[in-house]
Amino acid sequence: QVQLVESGGGLVQAGGSLRLSCAASGRTFSSYGMGWFRQAPGKVREFVAVISGNGGTTYYEDSVEGRFTISRDNAKNTVYLQMNSLKPEDTAVYYCAERRVAAASRKAADFVSWGQGTQVTVQS
Repeated sequence: QVQLVESGGGLVQAGGSLRLSCAASGRTFSSYGMGWFRQAPGKVREFVAVISGNGGTTYYEDSVEGRFTISRDNAKNTVYLQMNSLKPEDTAVYYCAERRVAAASRKAADFVSWGQGTQVTVQS
């Protein structure tokens, strides 16, 4: 069973930055697409960003395009989400997730393993 452990969340002022990390167990990390999703109170979980297994393909949700950057270090079995110019509407619990194929996908249903989430709170 793959384990995903997120870290890096916290409280930040609007306009600030945070970098989330997600460490994955398992020996075939580079074979799998990795994504970040978020869920705000009272809202459904939504797609944020995804990266393919080799890092060559990335997709972003429209509202974070240009502010967030997803990356991965396959040698460290870790995926990152660099978040800049944060806004109060970015406040949510952020989850990383892993697919069982290398391709990137925006659909939560395409991901089979999920982390426990890390809280990001942006104050205005």
